[in-house]
Amino acid sequence: MPPPTTATTTAPGRLVGVDLARAVAVAGMMAVHVLPGQEAPGAAGALYSLAHGRASGLFAVLAGLSLGLATRRDGHDRAAARTSVLVRGLLVALLGLLLVDAGGRVAVILPYYGVAFAVVLPFLWWPARRLAVLGVAWLALAPLLSFAVRRAAGLPSQYEQPTLGWLTRPGDLLETLALTGYYPVVGWAGYLVLGLAVSRVDLRASAGALRVLGVGAVLAAAAWLASGVLLGPGGGLAALRVVAGPSAGPDGTDFYGTVPTDSPWWLAVVAPHSGTPFDLLHTAGTALVVIGAACLLPAAVTRFLVPVAAVGAMPLTVYTGHVLALAGTDEQSLRLWGLHVVVALVGATAWRLVAGRGPLEVVVGQVASAAGSPLRRR
Repeated sequence: MPPPTTATTTAPGRLVGVDLARAVAVAGMMAVHVLPGQEAPGAAGALYSLAHGRASGLFAVLAGLSLGLATRRDGHDRAAARTSVLVRGLLVALLGLLLVDAGGRVAVILPYYGVAFAVVLPFLWWPARRLAVLGVAWLALAPLLSFAVRRAAGLPSQYEQPTLGWLTRPGDLLETLALTGYYPVVGWAGYLVLGLAVSRVDLRASAGALRVLGVGAVLAAAAWLASGVLLGPGGGLAALRVVAGPSAGPDGTDFYGTVPTDSPWWLAVVAPHSGTPFDLLHTAGTALVVIGAACLLPAAVTRFLVPVAAVGAMPLTVYTGHVLALAGTDEQSLRLWGLHVVVALVGATAWRLVAGRGPLEVVVGQVASAAGSPLRRR
């Protein structure tokens, strides 16, 4: 008897649950970009708090999951697949730099995202268990390495976003993307490794999706609780107030991808975009929860979520359109978030019905595939 299935497929080999999870990530990132902040009253503040840090982490884990699904069938053409992934990452990174040049208030993830593709190339065909261990270890240990390097070299956080012009400053560009920017690859590549591990799980089977959800829940809760113990009974919060002021604390500090290096206790916080082991592990866990839950939805439910799945099937196009649309406005409101979500749902659904894949997905996919074709075995 075949295993019980959960979400159906939108096309041969395509998981609706994964598309739904991508749509959640995109909508969550939209919320962080356009809502006033966690101090806002009512639904706006609650939605911002829920999405802040977790949406971008989900986006990154899904990047690894997508790479794993795309390259799994290319086991006999690994050189071609690696070349395609490398070119795909380069195109995504260049698109991100262009989006920053276009202006706006969004901390664009794409340049970091594209570089992370290159970092995970050696692990594309590792088995699931080894990938899972590496992913968790990476997320736990890479922030320690980053802290040590930044402290030794005296590297401050980089608040300026890299643009195309930074290509003439490769040292600054590499430093920002790897260590000091908003989504430093030295830590964030661990999300992609964990996503590769998830790609080895049979997400069409209830048991597989439940396993992903359960592991994610444990990981997220354990990271959150461990941070609380270290900051409270462990004395971390008191130590931080010595260096940051009596009223300061991790909950009231805005981070931009990294923590200060004046005290190792900063590594114990779990605040969004702090880039600490507990931040990365907690958001990786919540990402697994979303993916597992989305893949557990039965076909009787997913058939009513076609517009949501359409957004998730073209995340690069929707994200790019969202960032460009924000370039001309400083408005922050729940109304604006709702407008962006509705436009994304309607536009993605119409495009899927008329043309199929998203336009940017088609262009990036075709160029990347063409780059790998000469190395593909006949």
